[in-house]
Amino acid sequence: MAEFSLSDLEKIVSDRAHSGDPDSWTAKLYARGIDKAAQKLGEEAVETVIAAVKGDKQGLVSESADLIYHWLVVLGISGVPLNDVLKELEARTGRSGIAEKASRPKG
Repeated sequence: MAEFSLSDLEKIVSDRAHSGDPDSWTAKLYARGIDKAAQKLGEEAVETVIAAVKGDKQGLVSESADLIYHWLVVLGISGVPLNDVLKELEARTGRSGIAEKASRPKG
């Protein structure tokens, strides 16, 4: 299997979102807007947690794929490139998670 990346998936999501294909779930989600896409992201997050807590490894794999897909849809609708998230993660690798969290503005 050729290597598949989140960047590849981001491009697929973008292409399908703007395809105008009435049978495309991605195009439908984009058309329904951020509220529906964010709702789906939340549902997939909960389903991922449930699979993890149950110890359902295959369920965890499947739900994680759904979660990542819907996360990329939300990023896309919001106009946030995946690369911005990756840069943020890269910036955080130079410090401990505890120090990073403590440095965030309270709010």
